[in-house]
Amino acid sequence: MSKRPPFPVSPVRPSASDQALERAGFALGMQRPGEAERIAAEVLKANRGNVRAAQLLGQALLMQNRGAEATAPLEKAARRSEDPAIETLLGAAFALTGRLDEALGQLRRATARRPPYPPAFLEHGIQLARAGRFEEAMAALESGLGFATDAVDMQRELAALHLKRNDRARARELLLSALRVAPDRPDLLSALAQVMLLDGEYAAAAERLRRVVALRPDDAVARAELGRCLLEMGQRDAGEASIRTATQERPELFGRAIMSLAISSRGRFFLRPSAAAKFLRS
Repeated sequence: MSKRPPFPVSPVRPSASDQALERAGFALGMQRPGEAERIAAEVLKANRGNVRAAQLLGQALLMQNRGAEATAPLEKAARRSEDPAIETLLGAAFALTGRLDEALGQLRRATARRPPYPPAFLEHGIQLARAGRFEEAMAALESGLGFATDAVDMQRELAALHLKRNDRARARELLLSALRVAPDRPDLLSALAQVMLLDGEYAAAAERLRRVVALRPDDAVARAELGRCLLEMGQRDAGEASIRTATQERPELFGRAIMSLAISSRGRFFLRPSAAAKFLRS
């Protein structure tokens, strides 16, 4: 016997505002915050109680570093919804405008929600670290990883904090775990290369940095660090060329380049800054 309903059921069509917010979300994903802001603001103007529109508007404004403007819609949305995603955005907005105590309080509330929302732990850890409260930041990130073991951004931030304490073994462990999930993330490869460089593993570090430069040809910092590794490996011409290219792309790396040349066992030392500048420009 057929179990189909006696009458056809019409599919529920999303409303015009829902369709608009889908476009806004897509625009955010495509890194077009201005477009997302415009769409979300129009929906919110028509319906001041639309929490999703307020969230997307706040997120679009944050992507444009307009934290003060993002605060008002996010505060209203957070009061209506008690949604940890919105509370996390609000915490980021408070931090961006220098309201650190309010930011940390908001993020504590977000991390206390259940089911847990991993990005709240990440943002909490980042803001605590920026405030110089490293032990608390590590505790927040470790707590978040207890709920999301494969959260690569939390692993990256926690690795950076361990590196500040010169715990290179733990930093390496976290970065290798993150790279198993996201093997082509340039930031993770760069961070692991930094650990390897500190441990004197220049060939291994150079291998990671070559991958970073292949993925991001305009990453001058990675190119400069690659040059440093090549110098230590005895590939002087290639190392100097890599450092020279990096400083030509980003002149603010000049001091870092001179330091890399000076401290390398196969580097160069210049008595006059003008001579160093001439060498790097040549």
